[in-house]
Amino acid sequence: MSASRTYKDYYAVLGVGRNATKKEIKDAYRKLARKYHPDTNKGSKAETEEKFKEVSEAYEVLKDPKKRKEYDEMGSFFNARGPGGHNYSYDTGNFGGAGGFNDFSGFGGGFQAGNIGDIFDIFGGGAGAQRANMRAKGGDITYNAHLSFDEALKGKTVQLLINREEKGGPSTETVKIPAGAADGSKIKFKGKGQAGQNGGPPGDLYIITKVAPHPFFKRNGGDILLDVPVTFVEAVLGASIEIPTVDGTVSLKIPIGTQDGQVFRLRGKGSPKLKASGRGDMLATVKIEVPKELTADEKELLIRFASSRKDDPRQAFRKQF
Repeated sequence: MSASRTYKDYYAVLGVGRNATKKEIKDAYRKLARKYHPDTNKGSKAETEEKFKEVSEAYEVLKDPKKRKEYDEMGSFFNARGPGGHNYSYDTGNFGGAGGFNDFSGFGGGFQAGNIGDIFDIFGGGAGAQRANMRAKGGDITYNAHLSFDEALKGKTVQLLINREEKGGPSTETVKIPAGAADGSKIKFKGKGQAGQNGGPPGDLYIITKVAPHPFFKRNGGDILLDVPVTFVEAVLGASIEIPTVDGTVSLKIPIGTQDGQVFRLRGKGSPKLKASGRGDMLATVKIEVPKELTADEKELLIRFASSRKDDPRQAFRKQF
């Protein structure tokens, strides 16, 4: 069904040119909104409300790039039909689409004063002001803390220079990194973030630990890993050797015939568990070092030793192939 409507020059309503920037459009709207808002204008209520609605309707269209483009295209159509580009009737059936070109009131369901936050932010009332006055939690802050391997195991108190908005720039925060942090651990300090708004709770501070590598130890969760060099003779004959742990040196018994890659578990000698009680273990992996150079006498001894043995480590291969 066709309906006749009147084209409105929204640029003229706001008093701006057709090449006006988004800021110029917004500034013009704010100025006119103050002038015609029913709560502040002492003129005729009906006339003021109508003018206020017209100004807001124009702004709703021109502030949105997509709506503005479609509106400008419609204006070109009217300019082609007659001078002035406005005050001409047209048929909505020729345009179609969601909302048509029904004075652009179809966009967003038409102008509703209660739906426009900008204007209520100006006058300190309505939905926009309610949103502005709502209690809101403050923003979270995330910082990196660089620790040595030992500091991460034992815990450390660190001072951070934190930029907090409510204090207008940098402030110092002292936090205790708990024992057992690993590289990449994320530790939460509740309530030490940005201040809340309108009495809302503060945000949280998150510290991400960056742990420097150790020359010997490695981490696997709560366990400490250590490669332990063992001589060929120690592995064959067995021995008691001293090895380092995070708590100092301890004695480790190497049984007779220990194999390369064999793992010995030292319970409770690992890292404190960051989010649980107790400690992990140390896992000591044997790495047998074979001598690269031998004297003639040493070679002779090994040959005699080998000839006296009936070991055949590749026997399984021969049976298979």
